[in-house]
Formats: sequence, structure tokens, C-alpha cells
Amino acid sequence: MGKRSVKENKNIYQVSRENLELTREKASDLMVFMSADRIEKIESEKSLPHPDEILAMAEAYKAPGLCNYFCSHECPIGMKNVPEVRLKDLSQIVLEIISSLNHFDKEKDKLINISVDGEITEEEYDEFALIEKHLDDISLSVRSLRLWVDQTIANGHIDKTQLQEARDKVHG
Repeated sequence: MGKRSVKENKNIYQVSRENLELTREKASDLMVFMSADRIEKIESEKSLPHPDEILAMAEAYKAPGLCNYFCSHECPIGMKNVPEVRLKDLSQIVLEIISSLNHFDKEKDKLINISVDGEITEEEYDEFALIEKHLDDISLSVRSLRLWVDQTIANGHIDKTQLQEARDKVHG
């Protein structure tokens, strides 16, 4: 095993690799098309990773959250459109989903009234903005749940094949 880096302010890619106690060489072997030198350039922030490299690192490092991190922090399009999703405990995610749904339940009749005429009037903007926020909260909670599932699969605690079979049954 190689010597562990003592560098401070390690980026998320280096931390993810080191969490599995992988050297750059070993990580390169797992990802096949990425050299240890390329990994070093990404970790030292001399070069930004490409999306295909992020996908490879996420799989090799068992860190699906790297994909969201890249999109929300480094991709110019994603930085405008993709919210950061942090890995949380399942119980916290479920409580956030329930809370968000409860808030939205109170707002759904208002949304119906706003949208019935197909336009948002001047006096409806504040209410509509609040409804949008509640919908964004629901969306973020769902993304958190998906990240939790992906991480739990990567950790080997959910059988990916069984879950996909169950999903296929539900979706027909």
C-alpha cells in the first residue's frame, strides 16, 4: 500500500479514493482508461475531470455522490440547474419528505386556483413563489432518497438486481 497523503484541503475526489484506501495506481487499475497521472491532476486541481471520468470514479470509489457534486459544483450547466444533494440518514430523508408533503398539501388548492386561468397574476406571484419553494423542497428530498439508495447499493446493503426487478414490476 502506498503512503497516505498528508496534504490539507484535499478535494472530494481524493478523499473518496482514500476512503477506500486506494492508491492512485490501484484506482487507475480499477478505472482502466484513467492513468494515475490523470487522477493526480484532478486531485491537485490542475485539471477538471470530464463527465465520463466522474462516472468511473463514482463507481470505482463506491461514491455515487461524486456525480451530483460534479454537476452542482463544476459543470457550468449543472451549476445553474442542479442543486447540491448531500448524503443523509434514511430517517432524516423520510422526515423531510413528510414535512415537505405536508407543507405542499396545504398549498395545492392555492396552486389549482392560480393555474385555473392559465396565467399568474400580479397578486398571485408571492403565493406561487412559495408553492415553487415547497415543490423544490420535495424534489430535493426525493433526490436525497435516490442518493441514499445509490450509496446503499454501492456499499452492498441493497441488492441492485432485486431492487430493479421490483421497480420493473411497479412500472409495468
